[in-house]
Formats: sequence, C-alpha cells, structure tokens
Amino acid sequence: MPQLGGDKHRQLTIGELSSRSGVASSALHFYERNGLIRADRTDGNQRRYGRDTLRRVAFIRVSQRVGIPLKDIRTALESLPEGRTPTKKDWARLSQRWRDDLDARIRQLEHLRGDLDGCTGCGCLSLTACALQNPADVLGSTGAGPIRWLDEGAATE
Repeated sequence: MPQLGGDKHRQLTIGELSSRSGVASSALHFYERNGLIRADRTDGNQRRYGRDTLRRVAFIRVSQRVGIPLKDIRTALESLPEGRTPTKKDWARLSQRWRDDLDARIRQLEHLRGDLDGCTGCGCLSLTACALQNPADVLGSTGAGPIRWLDEGAATE
C-alpha cells in the first residue's frame, strides 16, 4: 500500500491529519490542548503529527460516539505504555471498563423510549399521564428529581 508522500516516517501536517481522519482542525487543536493527542513542532512552530495519531483520533471519535466523556478517554489513553496508540487488545481492555456505564445508559434510553409519550418520570404529577404512572405521588416520597431516571429500582411500575 503506498504511503502518503512515499515516506512512511514522514509526519502529517494538521491539514493532512484533518483530511485523513475526517476531524476538523479545530477539533484536533482541542484534542491537543486537552492532552488526547500530541504534536511535534517544526523550527517554524508548525504542528507535525505521527501517523499513529490517525488511530488515536479514531479511538477518540469512536469513544465519543458511544458517549464516553473526554476525561475518561484521556485517562484511558494515559494508561497505555509510553502513551502509544491503542491496539485491538487495548481497545478490548479499555472498553470493558466502560461497559457498565454503557449498559446503564442503554437502560435509561430504553426507559425514555417507553415513557416518551407519557410521564417524564419526575414524580411531580405535572402531566396528566403522571397520575397513571405515579399514583398518589408515590415517587415523591422516594426523593427529589427525576426518580425514575436516577434509580429505576425506586419506581413502582
């Protein structure tokens, strides 16, 4: 497979990284400021990225796509030896850490889908449907806020 510019060791400019990764230059600057990627600087102070940064950016984007906060992504990347790019084995290990959080979000989204046209799950009785979902304001006695969302076990169905 031919390499960009014919030199597999040549670093990428920010424009090349942006084009190859499909991520805007401004987002790459943001990632760099937040310690997710790093750039070398030329004598003229221009950014240059190693080719492995493409995989790192892909890792960041996939992680964001499934809802992982940037601080957790940064922590995961920092856990890699010598700050290297994640391998398939690394991804499996790192994503396992996030599985419980993702499972909880999936349950919340399923709950939202089920209640989308009915009660907001807050226990406030502000919607007509709440009287059906929360008779006698039972949820009000379990605490404040969106009780059905915060603790599904507290909700009486």
